[in-house]
Amino acid sequence: MKVTKAVIPAAGLGTRVLPATKSMPKEMLPIVDKPAIQYIVEEAVRSGITDILIITNRGKGLIEDHFDRAPELEAKLQSGGPDKQKTLEEIVEIAHKANFYFVRQKETCGLGHAVHCAKSFVGNEPFAVLYGDDVIIGKDPACGQLIRAYEEYGLGVVGVNKVTEEAITKYSSLKVEPLHDSFFKCTDMIEKPSPDKIMSLYSILGRCVLTPDIFEILEKTGPGAGGEIQLTDAMRTLARRDGMIAVDFTGTRYDMGNKLGIMKAQVEVALQHPEIGDDFRAYLKGLSKTL
Repeated sequence: MKVTKAVIPAAGLGTRVLPATKSMPKEMLPIVDKPAIQYIVEEAVRSGITDILIITNRGKGLIEDHFDRAPELEAKLQSGGPDKQKTLEEIVEIAHKANFYFVRQKETCGLGHAVHCAKSFVGNEPFAVLYGDDVIIGKDPACGQLIRAYEEYGLGVVGVNKVTEEAITKYSSLKVEPLHDSFFKCTDMIEKPSPDKIMSLYSILGRCVLTPDIFEILEKTGPGAGGEIQLTDAMRTLARRDGMIAVDFTGTRYDMGNKLGIMKAQVEVALQHPEIGDDFRAYLKGLSKTL
């Protein structure tokens, strides 16, 4: 069965980026001229996804508004003549990138709880999960790389990269064996491991493709790290029972729940931006002489 549905958990409070996220959802923080979540949606669409469920919570109505039509704005741009036509087309296109659905997570009980909110949306189909904190930019969309692995093996898939020994204690660690190219068999994992529990330096970073039986596992998964229901704990059960595939995906990942990650995204994307890239590069070269 083809993967055409995706879930984007976007219910986090953004506490690592306060005070900017006091009234602005962190998923709406801009990377040059687009909010972070639009990059995630565009990656999903490029991967063949047609239906997207975004998990939000109270105070995140801006996300819904962004993926809706804006008649007043569109009328203003329309009256601006040919100079505004390209901008008008970009604005209108946002609402038509996919079929959008929204559901609120009534309380923030962890990523596993958020994904479980998608049960009725998913039905009996495989689905992709694109974490709302993680923007991944590359020629070959990361989500699409995972979908290809699912099509080859028919198992759940996690997107991984190698991280430092220091960083892995903040993420997850996987037990993996090479298959071919960037594909690995994964038979175990642990969330936020202590140094003596590290299985490898491969960690799940923002993407996975899951089968619907994950919901039954989530219903039996108790609170884990941080007192929350962790998706990693449920996937560990799946990996131990059936095995999963880990894909060392290509592309540059930006942690948009982290102040330094946000600044890296701003600078690196700006350097490639067709409108401001050359001028911004010249500015940085001049600035670097004063550092």
